[in-house]
Amino acid sequence: HRWFSFLAGTVWTASAHIITAVIGSGVLSLAWATAQLGWVAGPLVMILFSFVTYFTSTLLAACYRSGDPVNGKRNYTYMDAVRSNLGGFKVKICGWVQYLNLFGVAIGYTIASSISMMAIKRSNCFHASGGKNPCHMNSNPYMVAFGIVEIIFSQIPDFDQLWWLSIVAAVMSFTYSTIGLGLGIAKVAETGTIRGSLTGISVGTVTQTQKIWRSFQALGDIAFAYSYSLILIEIQDTLKAPPAESKTMKKATLISVGVTTLFYMLCGCMGYAAFGDFSPGNLLTGFGFYNPFWLLDIANAAIVIHLVGAYQVYCQPLFAFIEKSATERFPDSEFITKDIKIPIPGFRPYNLNLFRLVWRTIFVIITTLISMLLPFFNDIVGLLGALGFWPLTVYFPVEMYISLKKIPKWSTRWVCLQILSIACLFITIAAAAGSIAGVVLDLKSFKPFATVY
Repeated sequence: HRWFSFLAGTVWTASAHIITAVIGSGVLSLAWATAQLGWVAGPLVMILFSFVTYFTSTLLAACYRSGDPVNGKRNYTYMDAVRSNLGGFKVKICGWVQYLNLFGVAIGYTIASSISMMAIKRSNCFHASGGKNPCHMNSNPYMVAFGIVEIIFSQIPDFDQLWWLSIVAAVMSFTYSTIGLGLGIAKVAETGTIRGSLTGISVGTVTQTQKIWRSFQALGDIAFAYSYSLILIEIQDTLKAPPAESKTMKKATLISVGVTTLFYMLCGCMGYAAFGDFSPGNLLTGFGFYNPFWLLDIANAAIVIHLVGAYQVYCQPLFAFIEKSATERFPDSEFITKDIKIPIPGFRPYNLNLFRLVWRTIFVIITTLISMLLPFFNDIVGLLGALGFWPLTVYFPVEMYISLKKIPKWSTRWVCLQILSIACLFITIAAAAGSIAGVVLDLKSFKPFATVY
């Protein structure tokens, strides 16, 4: 999809697209991540991720055109860039990683939306009972409701191309992020104390082993908050030339990563300052904040609206890939290729495709069922961040840049780039291990389809 493609492609519009794409549900777990790492390592890790993201984004931006940076052949998507610069088996690996990541994001968004819907119900229940009723409830009906909405939206052709969708997403993500930040600042001002410690959550509150695993998981949560490499090339495709798109994109990346990091530092640090060791996994639904309850309701409603659209935007490439593959494999199947025209008064007729109807519905049902079986927002976000960080943000941009610039093997530049890639691989392995350990721990006290919050 093209974010804001109806606007002229300048440094400022590209920066706006990136900020819009990056600041999302990942911001909600940053206070928890900072609490695991502490006042020293927390901000330091965020700055480290911002540097790596900026650097590898400039490498990726250079791969927008193959050959000549001004007149070379354009690559319109991340996959096109991998195909042009690396080719062969690596394209397939990239595809699998990319689609697995998108599938995971669909699960993460289902969990996050259901938690926010429950938070609205619970905050109103708390308010009505004056805090006397614990207001326990089951998340499954909310996940089913979200799934039904996504089944309907997934049948709307080119839903991700609607120009107003990006504006709604931008407004919603800034609404809930700013409310979270504002409530954190208000809480610190109200208590007059800055909570937390230099080394993070203390052993005693958690065991020594939990402390290690949670610190690793925090890396995944922060990585997830920064991930946008998948759509960088598509944002770059909206830029005007001259100057060369890669030059404009470098400036836009510097501005947007700088703004995002500042915003993340504020959200993560203010949340940690407000709650210390007890920072909730999801800042707006962990019930650190109870009042003003109407403001929490607005923030959580904004999360739901944002994620309903974001789910479709992220799933469209996966939908398109499966449908294209099926058409190529079975070109004579009417079930796959035939469109049934359904007249709609006052509108163009709707093209109903039976394969699209069945496959997309099954996809949404599967993501909803997995969400019900693993409704752990923090662990899933950490795992998604880990799985996407090294391959998509670091490995492929580094390898493509080496291939594009024909950097000789074992030269100083080549060695430095490989050291960066290997270091980030270790971070990904640690973050994935921490998140899986978190899931295993949560599953011990979890009863599928029966757990209430």
